Amino acid sequence: MSPLHPAPIRPALRIGILGCARIAAQFARDVAGSPEVEIVAVASRQLDTARAFAAAHGIARCHGSYEALLADQAVDAVYIPLPNSLHAEWAIRACAAGKHVLCEKPLSLGRAEAQAMFDAARQHRVMLLEAYPYYFQPQTGAMLDLLHGGAIGAVRSVQACFGFTVGQPTTNIRMKPELGGGALLDAGSYPLSLIRLVMGVAPARVRADATWADSGVDISMSATLFYADGRRAQLSCAMDAANHRRAVIVGSEGTLETEYLNHTSADPAGDARGYLPSALRVRRGISNALPFEPVEAGTGSGFRFAAQAFARVWAQGDFAAIERAAQASLDNMATLEALALSAREARTVELA
Repeated sequence: MSPLHPAPIRPALRIGILGCARIAAQFARDVAGSPEVEIVAVASRQLDTARAFAAAHGIARCHGSYEALLADQAVDAVYIPLPNSLHAEWAIRACAAGKHVLCEKPLSLGRAEAQAMFDAARQHRVMLLEAYPYYFQPQTGAMLDLLHGGAIGAVRSVQACFGFTVGQPTTNIRMKPELGGGALLDAGSYPLSLIRLVMGVAPARVRADATWADSGVDISMSATLFYADGRRAQLSCAMDAANHRRAVIVGSEGTLETEYLNHTSADPAGDARGYLPSALRVRRGISNALPFEPVEAGTGSGFRFAAQAFARVWAQGDFAAIERAAQASLDNMATLEALALSAREARTVELA
């Protein structure tokens, strides 16, 4: 089960994609053929680009502007894979057009923007969901089942990291502050979202340290999150390191370790898409003499899992599930803002 706890329901949700970037192509490829989701349209600022994308992915309609897609009456919902700086504008415009919204992470550039996005969704009675692909993996559901079932007792601390080497740093949008770039928003939002998922609440205060690129974005960051009940979490992210992604969840009675990958494969060597197995293991007990037990779970594309979970809560009209996810998104955006301020000003920052 994903954290939204949906149950399978038909008919198919008709999705339009705003933009033709590489991540949009990956989403279209992985969602194609789903019985619960149908990609019916795509838009670009250039009609020829949209036409080529539609032809490559078997999409029926293409539009030469985002506005035209939002006016398309055959579209129930939109998927937004645009640069971070454009998420809020187009999510709000989509909501105003009566479209449900599945938006790439991070949801926005700050909590105020995120609040405005959710306010627009509520005003127009549509659903808005932030899409972390790993969040909808069966492995994440298995992890939550272990935690909620008391497999490691009460959670005491979490350490989570994600990093990689950014490609083409002179032109990559991740290096551009005006587009919402930087390691924290791009990579750090992942471990932070996992920490929030495990801890269940936002921290009371944070302290972060960063290394800065010439463009002005943070190229790496590490931070400690302090909770009102005395628990702590540690986060690290980077865009100048070898690819790494792992979390250690320590409880009073055991330990969980996970790679929490976005996309997973059952094949030890990986599949044709480049997706690899993702490890999840649990140690039940406090002794280091106890072995870790591997935990098996279903595998596949996180994009497909996310789109299908969204389709199920849409079909059910399960706004309560969306509101639970919204609170986590708002907590994450407030924490990301606090972490960025802490790193800039070299001080501990309290969350409101």
